[in-house]
Amino acid sequence: MIALFVIDMQNAYFEAPELAAQQERLVSSCNRLLEAFTSNGHKALLVGTEHERDKSTWTLNMLDDDQGFIFRGSKQAEAVPGLATDGLPQLNKTRDSAFIGTNLLSRLRNWGADEVVLAGVSTHNCIAQTGADAFAHNIRVTYAQDAMASEDNKDAADMLRILSTTYRQNVQSSDEILERLRR
Repeated sequence: MIALFVIDMQNAYFEAPELAAQQERLVSSCNRLLEAFTSNGHKALLVGTEHERDKSTWTLNMLDDDQGFIFRGSKQAEAVPGLATDGLPQLNKTRDSAFIGTNLLSRLRNWGADEVVLAGVSTHNCIAQTGADAFAHNIRVTYAQDAMASEDNKDAADMLRILSTTYRQNVQSSDEILERLRR
């Protein structure tokens, strides 16, 4: 079983001009993957970041700056317009990795998933950290290259090079991933 994680496709991240310019392409690419996964009997999960206003979930840099981000129930925390979210399970996280402080590993075990495809934002942060932690749990990872984006293309390319070389994680186009689902 292969599971798809669509990570942090939330309004807050697309406030950055680098990501805003790619929003339409990303929504379309993520929706294409979501449709294919769900219609072919594979699992899909919407992973998002949400913090509490009381600072109890804030990261070190948020605490250092005394400035929170993506508060539960805010417009920033909502999925970007057009993302196909209806009926899909969701996972909220407070750290870059979707594995930290969540029940993600249990969900994957319950689904019988031994591989995850990662899409969304940001390649060099939340996607990369989730992929590295998947490796630590002996879960194979494929990065959906055309369904990911980052505010920093150089950092994103460096992270994907390291993850694909050191952890032997695949970087594939959506077309290549969808072809594997049809087999």
